[in-house]
Amino acid sequence: MSTNSSHPLNLPTDTPVLRVLIVEDDPMMQLGLEQSLMAQPHLEIVGQAEDGYLGVQAALKLKPDLVVMDIGLPRLDGIAATQQIKAALPETHVVMLTSHTTETEVIAALSSGADAYCIKGASVERLLKAIAAAVDGATYLDPQIARRVIDNLKPPTTPGNTANLSTRELEVLKLMVDGLSNPEIAERLYLSPNTVKTHVRGIMNKLAVDDRVQAAVVALRSGLV
Repeated sequence: MSTNSSHPLNLPTDTPVLRVLIVEDDPMMQLGLEQSLMAQPHLEIVGQAEDGYLGVQAALKLKPDLVVMDIGLPRLDGIAATQQIKAALPETHVVMLTSHTTETEVIAALSSGADAYCIKGASVERLLKAIAAAVDGATYLDPQIARRVIDNLKPPTTPGNTANLSTRELEVLKLMVDGLSNPEIAERLYLSPNTVKTHVRGIMNKLAVDDRVQAAVVALRSGLV
């Protein structure tokens, strides 16, 4: 991963420093991640682990705010490790960073409880977007993953009324599908973050979905965006 630090992590200036644990078995990838994330003033690397088992142990000990997690790890894979971390530390955000994009692996990753999913080899900017979205309480899907899962996730049991979305809600929904966090949507549309959160809740209610991932899937499958 490039260590270009010209792309800042887009978080409010009063956001406290986030304590980060990196779980990655490739030494070069681990070094690249460390250098990229250390360049961000809102991030502090508090630990690293080279397999899923050690990753879980480190998370339980350090209680980080954020875990950057590989999937293909020795001893315990990243999906199982994420499930254990989220079960014990539900407030800890997990960003899945992976080269695994097969349908089975993607669906398993989506069900692991991770907050964001980013493809290895993507730009630092995309990883920072994923982190910002996770910290904001959103779910970030790398565009490659989002397109791959459209036809593999079951539609919501209640499809909702997509025709009832307002013009503004459709604008917000499109930016959600593009992976923008609430602060980024607010900046793009010249709205307050609270207004964006209200629109996001309205979108999910109208689409009868529980989270932003499902909203994105419904939007893509129904041709809303």
